[in-house]
Amino acid sequence: MKILKTLLFTAAALLAFGVTSVHAQCAMCTASVEANAKNGGTTAMGLNHGIMYLLAAPYIAIAVVGYIWYKKYRRKNINLNMRDEKLHLN
Repeated sequence: MKILKTLLFTAAALLAFGVTSVHAQCAMCTASVEANAKNGGTTAMGLNHGIMYLLAAPYIAIAVVGYIWYKKYRRKNINLNMRDEKLHLN
């Protein structure tokens, strides 16, 4: 258990402190969007909305699978057979 905690802490630290700046688009796409934004165009906003939709899709898919799993395996009408006598712990 201690090894697992150490491994998780190390992974979290690497993810937190190992962040670098990256460019997600090619140079032509970046230049086109920046020029459009300077001229008052809405292409940059549309691109940002598209990225947000792509980012949300996996989370929505996992939520749907989790909800279906929860509904399918939820137990209904469980009868607990409890004794009528009191439980003595001594």
